[in-house]
Order: sequence, then C-alpha cells, then structure tokens
Amino acid sequence: MAESKSQVFTSDLSTSDFWLLLDKGYMPVGLVMGNSVYSMGFVGGVGSSLKGMAKGEIPQITELMYNARELALGRMKDEAEKLGADGVVEVKLNVIPMGNWMEITAIGTAIKYTGTGKGGSGNKPTIVLPIDK
Repeated sequence: MAESKSQVFTSDLSTSDFWLLLDKGYMPVGLVMGNSVYSMGFVGGVGSSLKGMAKGEIPQITELMYNARELALGRMKDEAEKLGADGVVEVKLNVIPMGNWMEITAIGTAIKYTGTGKGGSGNKPTIVLPIDK
C-alpha cells in the first residue's frame, strides 16, 4: 500500500475560497503573518496638534504609515517563502493606532501551486476534526 503524504495547515479561508483554490490547482500551506509597530514620535505629535489648525495631508505621517505597512507585508512574505509558498491570498491589513504608536498587522493564507485542479490526480485534502473526551 502506498504511503500518503499529508500536510496539516491553518487558514482563515472560507469554504468556498478553499475549494476554488483547489479547483485552480492551489493548496493552502499555512496562515502567515507580519507586523510592524511604528513610533510616530515628535512628528506624529506635532502633526496631530496641527491637524485642527490646518486642512490637508501630513506627508510625514503618511510616509510613516507606508513604511510600517511595507514592513508588515514584507515580514508576511518572508513567512510565506519559508513555507515554500508561491503566493499569499486573502490578505487582511489591520491598523491599530496607539497614541504616538501605530501597529500594522498583515495576515493571509500562503498557497502553493500543485497543478492538481479540475479533478486531477494527487493528494486530496481531508478535513480532520479531533474529538476531545
């Protein structure tokens, strides 16, 4: 009897998204995450104070947000590469302001192309639900 390889993974995909990926030949390989906590420092404090006095964008804070986002996404991508993934789907960005600090978290599902979509051969996923006594 041939030994089957099984891989356990976590994911936040909906059932529909999961089966759509399988149909297209992709298999989820894991939930990946990256985060960045950035200090807005003096610029953020001054920008917040000036916010009420003038209208318009505060470019320094916008740049800080872009930098924090890129760090979080880059760290998520690094986790996906460690799993051997070909990409990440269903990415969610969470921005949490904390006074002069800002946390950005990127969460998604890493996927790998298997080429077994449309009813092709290969290992089919099995849903396993443990029953604790």
